[in-house]
Amino acid sequence: MSQVSEILQYNRQFVEDKEYEKYLTGKFPDKKMVVITCMDTRLVELLPKAMNLKNGDVKIIKIAGGIVSHPFGSVMRSILVALYELKADEVIVVGHLDCGMAALDGDHMIQEIRNRGISEEVLSTLEHSGIDLNSWLRGFKDIKAGVTGTVDLIKNHPLLPAGVPVHGMIIDPNTGALDLVVDGYEDTSAK
Repeated sequence: MSQVSEILQYNRQFVEDKEYEKYLTGKFPDKKMVVITCMDTRLVELLPKAMNLKNGDVKIIKIAGGIVSHPFGSVMRSILVALYELKADEVIVVGHLDCGMAALDGDHMIQEIRNRGISEEVLSTLEHSGIDLNSWLRGFKDIKAGVTGTVDLIKNHPLLPAGVPVHGMIIDPNTGALDLVVDGYEDTSAK
């Protein structure tokens, strides 16, 4: 049986037993926050527990490294949707120790892309279209700098409403300990 088949089989029983009822909530976050964090598997349950969050409290956006790398990409759009349409009024960026993005090497990943069957023609077309794959795929060297850089990108976005606090934290994926590296309440001045 495939993993997808197992998921669907489990889901049928989950719905039949009405297990979903304990997760019912509204679409607006009760704590009026949006959290941007890494997609690391260690954070799936640990991060909400470490932050005392339950289903319905916040909007959580998970991306590689918890790093917003493009000011007009889909992640920033999601943040703005949360703030303008879904009643969030604070942003927290949460990076973590021992992040795989810290060690990500663009050259290595490009080689893995080749190994998985992407042709040199495709890679060449992207390069000649002005896309620097090595830079785009490169990770970061320092998690604190990654978090503060993302906080700065969000905080200085031209469409961010004035006065929205943007915080930065780092979580230890082994213990759940949080370290505040940017206190968004210190700088909520109007733009």
